[in-house]
Amino acid sequence: MIKTNNLENKNSVSETPQRTRTLSGRKPDDLEVIRSVREGNTSDFSILMDRYKNKAFSLILRMLKNRMDAEEVLQDCFVKAWKNLDSFKGDSQFATWFYRIVYNTTLTKLTGKKRETEKEMLSIGEDVDIRDEHADTSAATLERNRLLGALIAMLTPNQAAVVNLFYLDGLSCEEIAGILDTNVGNVKTLLHRSRATLKNLIQKKNLHEELR
Repeated sequence: MIKTNNLENKNSVSETPQRTRTLSGRKPDDLEVIRSVREGNTSDFSILMDRYKNKAFSLILRMLKNRMDAEEVLQDCFVKAWKNLDSFKGDSQFATWFYRIVYNTTLTKLTGKKRETEKEMLSIGEDVDIRDEHADTSAATLERNRLLGALIAMLTPNQAAVVNLFYLDGLSCEEIAGILDTNVGNVKTLLHRSRATLKNLIQKKNLHEELR
């Protein structure tokens, strides 16, 4: 877990003394949290971290296919969000703004990295939890999610990102286009190709019954 005081000390982003978490005990929306942080209640930034860390990590891991790298990038993303919070104007949702940081930071990390072998990709599926907190936790469902995670890990980074954002995070094509800095048509094309690739992988590995 990244502490807000660590962000301050490591990056010298603020000389304001850290205050206690003022919004604990209820569920403020993102704009309320940002307003509180800007007013000097720096510990409230941890609310945003708690809110987005799991989904952001899932996206990063599916793109990088390496857990240690994903943990490092996740920390970098929160540092960047912390340092640049004043640049968030509220024109879009905070989630869209933050996911764009996540996506771009992950792409930078990918530069120069070689694609992992299929065996390494499959092993990722054992670690990635694609369930939401209210999902079915039966053995059959957990195994299905593990297989889906393994298949998504075989996609290209862009395909994995789009699948993650659209199907798992529930973002619209318009929101994803903003994150990827592209147009809606390209997002739909990526989704189409991703579905086709996943369908071929399911057929190749004969996983129809397991994924029902």
